[in-house]
Amino acid sequence: KYAAAKNIGVVVMEPLFGGTLANPPEPIRAVLDQSPLRLRPADVALRWLWNQPEIGVVLSGMSTLEQVKQNADSACRSGVGMLTAEEQQLIEQLRAKYKQLNPIPCTQCGYCMPCPNGVGIPDNFMLYNNGLVLGGSTQMLSRATYYFMPAEKRASQCVACRQCEPLCPQGIEISQWMPRVHEELSRPVPGLTDTQSSN
Repeated sequence: KYAAAKNIGVVVMEPLFGGTLANPPEPIRAVLDQSPLRLRPADVALRWLWNQPEIGVVLSGMSTLEQVKQNADSACRSGVGMLTAEEQQLIEQLRAKYKQLNPIPCTQCGYCMPCPNGVGIPDNFMLYNNGLVLGGSTQMLSRATYYFMPAEKRASQCVACRQCEPLCPQGIEISQWMPRVHEELSRPVPGLTDTQSSN
């Protein structure tokens, strides 16, 4: 909105968040499946973007002809003011469920960096959120990635100096989250005998 107010064109890249929104976790699929609208996850995300008057172009990566057809169909049915009340209600339900699943509202902007103690704040938050939201093998991958992360970058190295917190546009209480992030990510991973949880 700020860019549009300055007459600057807005182009959206990664509208499906690297495919994550097109392949949502089971709790999100359950919300979609229970809706009589029967919309595809990608369709919901793209149509919401095209409903925003400030957005000029949406760049969506596609790897199959079927995806091209689906996205073209979605674009033909979309535009500013074209979302129905039922669709807007569904989007709010999905937003609430994602917020419930994704407790840390980190956008990976990096404004909190560099940490004076070397902690990779956005990386730790991304691993934590991805593990909790997607679960299963992704959760194990998040823990394994944390296991192999350089010790100085782990959440465990946070000393709660709070220098990062005034810089966070989302108002995240980073120092409060770091112990919880470390507790979750340092849990045992099958195949790794030492979780380095003492670091």
